[in-house]
Amino acid sequence: MATGPMIAMMLELQRQLGVTLGMVFAMALPAASDGCGRMDHDGQGYVVCQIEAEREPALRLWQNGADGTPLRNFSNVRKILLPGESLIFAMNAGMFHADYRPVGLLVIEGEQIHPLNPHAGKGNFGMLPNGIFCAGGDRPFQVIESRAFASAQPACRLATQSGPLLVIDGALHPRFLVDSDSRYIRNGVGVSPDGQTAWFAISDRPVTFHEFGRLFRDGLGVHDALYLDGSISRLYAPGVNRADFGRSLGPIIGLVSRVE
Repeated sequence: MATGPMIAMMLELQRQLGVTLGMVFAMALPAASDGCGRMDHDGQGYVVCQIEAEREPALRLWQNGADGTPLRNFSNVRKILLPGESLIFAMNAGMFHADYRPVGLLVIEGEQIHPLNPHAGKGNFGMLPNGIFCAGGDRPFQVIESRAFASAQPACRLATQSGPLLVIDGALHPRFLVDSDSRYIRNGVGVSPDGQTAWFAISDRPVTFHEFGRLFRDGLGVHDALYLDGSISRLYAPGVNRADFGRSLGPIIGLVSRVE
């Protein structure tokens, strides 16, 4: 775990070596084959799953099974994996309607499943600016503000839209309050400034938006991060003994390994 003294040591290492804060904190995460580890930041505990660019093709996004019905949980995702494949980790991947359809853009293996939603509205999704996590485009990983995405139309192998953005070009979302009393189990994704690393994180306990955003900005050194959801947030990560269950989910994202 990254404790207070360790954080101070790593910040000094960052100053001396000129490396990015995300790279420094990556060194603090357990070197496990599944890429997931536990991390403390500002008194809150998180599980953080790290993916490097070379593993981007193994990242998957799921919505429906072969029969067209929503998968809804990690168990059903595991059932549709090919022989020899296993699920390294998975979590909910964005907000969804009561029938489990995504609220915003969803792209799976280059096919648009649901269109981009550019509108402000009620709830966290409509707290603009919101954004899109894109994998397999011009860079391995990107988090892009939704309206900028609509203008640029970047190619993505996988894409999911959610909101709000947690970190926007190095700054926290302007509506986050330090003294907020709104606390939920929250999960999200951030990317390194060079787009070569993605971090998927979930809180152990209810946290505020401000606390969660600081994990990505200050704890992992990302310039852009996206909120995926709260209260329904779930993680499957056997490497850290997590197999959460609860309410059914819409889109699910995860990393797959294959044993030949």
